[in-house]
Amino acid sequence: MNTRLESFTIPVDDERISGTLLIPATAFPGVLFVHGWGGSQEQDLARARDVAALGCASLTFDLRGHDRTAERFQSVNRDQNLRDLIAAYDWFVSQRSVEPSAIAVVGISYGGYLASLLTALRPVRWLALRAPAIYKDTDWTRPKLALHADPELPAYRQRAIPWNENKALTACAAFRGDVLAVESECDDVIPHQVVENYVAACRNARSITSRVIAHADHSLSDKRWQHAYTQILVAWLTEMVFGARSDGASAQVDTRRPQGYAAGR
Repeated sequence: MNTRLESFTIPVDDERISGTLLIPATAFPGVLFVHGWGGSQEQDLARARDVAALGCASLTFDLRGHDRTAERFQSVNRDQNLRDLIAAYDWFVSQRSVEPSAIAVVGISYGGYLASLLTALRPVRWLALRAPAIYKDTDWTRPKLALHADPELPAYRQRAIPWNENKALTACAAFRGDVLAVESECDDVIPHQVVENYVAACRNARSITSRVIAHADHSLSDKRWQHAYTQILVAWLTEMVFGARSDGASAQVDTRRPQGYAAGR
């Protein structure tokens, strides 16, 4: 993230001393939240407020087939929802207050699946996946709800899937940013193997952080589990965002130091 650096002089007595002012970027890191299947942006609004306290801009939105467009729940497909996410991303990064090079995408379940696909289509710096779902690549435009009628889907989610045999995993294999993977210990929707497949696919990521929420189910039905997830996410974003800001400031200072400079002791 860019930190503006300005040189100036300060009058003192009859002389002037030189100084350098470092000013934080006027555009903020952006966090784009993607809700799960059957959910809505309401799932993420509280966490978006917590993220705002870090000095980040956040965007929550409703995928087609949800909330105000719930009448399309049975007909909307993955292609349409991925285009929803791309449109939300493009609108978000076009805002003057958002730094396009510092975008985090946070996806839950089906939203994690879509978020992974997005990384192959748009620049993403940080990717957070909670209980990311996975689907076969076939029947891409078939209604998403109908995919669950496939009797082979449960078995598909129970097996190790090489990264090059699934679109979402292929996107993860090409991702070079930082990854957070959060699993529910007692998830009866997304098996442990699915999360393992995502983590294994992120082989070229800058860093991978894995966490398990003890005793939690898929929907985090207990407020204690919701709180645990929020703590994990905010702590990770804090590390990522403040680390990026520190790197940006250090880079600006280093470019101004004369060759052979040594700090005084």
